[in-house]
Amino acid sequence: MGNLKTIIFIGANKTGSSRDAIRAAEKLGYFTVLFTNNEKQFRQREAYSDVHKMIFVDITNITTMERAINQLKTNSFDIVIIVSFVDPYVHTASLLCDKFCKNYTNSKAIQMMEDKEETRNYLKDYAFTPKFLVLRPKDPITNGKLGYPVIIKSPKSTGSKDVLLAVNKKQVEKHVLSLQEKYPKDTVMLEEYLDGPQYLVETIIYNKQPHIIGVMEQEITQGKRFIITGYSVLANIPSKMQVNLEEIVSSIVDAFEIENGAMHLELRLTKSGWKLIEINPRISGGAMNKMIQAAFGFSLVEETLKLFLGKKPDVTPKYRNYVHTKYIVVGRKGILEKVTGKNRANNSSGVVDVYIKPRRGTLLVPPLSMGHRYAYVIATGATKHEAKRNATMGAKEIQFHMKVE
Repeated sequence: MGNLKTIIFIGANKTGSSRDAIRAAEKLGYFTVLFTNNEKQFRQREAYSDVHKMIFVDITNITTMERAINQLKTNSFDIVIIVSFVDPYVHTASLLCDKFCKNYTNSKAIQMMEDKEETRNYLKDYAFTPKFLVLRPKDPITNGKLGYPVIIKSPKSTGSKDVLLAVNKKQVEKHVLSLQEKYPKDTVMLEEYLDGPQYLVETIIYNKQPHIIGVMEQEITQGKRFIITGYSVLANIPSKMQVNLEEIVSSIVDAFEIENGAMHLELRLTKSGWKLIEINPRISGGAMNKMIQAAFGFSLVEETLKLFLGKKPDVTPKYRNYVHTKYIVVGRKGILEKVTGKNRANNSSGVVDVYIKPRRGTLLVPPLSMGHRYAYVIATGATKHEAKRNATMGAKEIQFHMKVE
């Protein structure tokens, strides 16, 4: 068999950036191994032809994975890197990479970025950090001097599941207690409510030099949770915005001493300037890689893999398109009987990709987390408004026919 140059992926979703990364590794000529603890994935093995070897292992347990890696090495797999494009395994993958490969990224920085509380404390003296308060499990419940409304979140959670809004003292108590019940050992964070448009900034760092890959304006639908239901990729970033964002990105890269890596920031543009909502040490999931490809003509996950392999990534835009992604959620609960309109959406003006997640018989619910976004339509346009109009028109073609529960 010889020494197969191998990339190990820890965790992957069926679609989205983490899956795109496995396909990119295959395209770059590497043997791909996926460590998964997802039984359904393991049962649907045939749906993952780009995964050359799938290993069922407890990915929450480093020791178990170390044994699996040693087993691969015994069988002459030459493991070049171990990576994850999935929350919350980016740090785990980096630690394993420290042990078994040459790691070009910084595990300590990744660990800090994965912990929202640590990030806040570490960056508390910067103007872009919002006012916040940390409540330990036994602390009296208060919102300090944060005023109302106030945001309450668990520092460990991801994908907006545990981000709650309180408009009075009674709601603060209710939300804090519910998070303490769910995560009894953890702290709860309270942050000032920030008003203004929200942006996602995809960044890659090579040789300590950050490169802003793309800036997306986010559309937020606020029901019981804050769910992002739309993204507009800016084909050209206004120069003042570019300067401000580069300053913020540079201060974060310097503060965390990042030499090479990928991260995305969520920021709000408020009356008092840019405020950092959170940092994640990886590309955003979902359709992000496809959006960037439609906007600029390169695959960000492929260039990120090159970076992890110690090569120079090429993130020069081949063209610049305005791109809008419209996510589809449902307004009521029901069992999915069928989905119509996918072909019409695909043939709609400017549409480059349509994805529908649930199968027949799935219970659909109004969104409580990002996982409850059931389809998306990606479209391009000559302007931001045209791209958005194209995506919205395409999305209108898709109908979920449900038997209401």
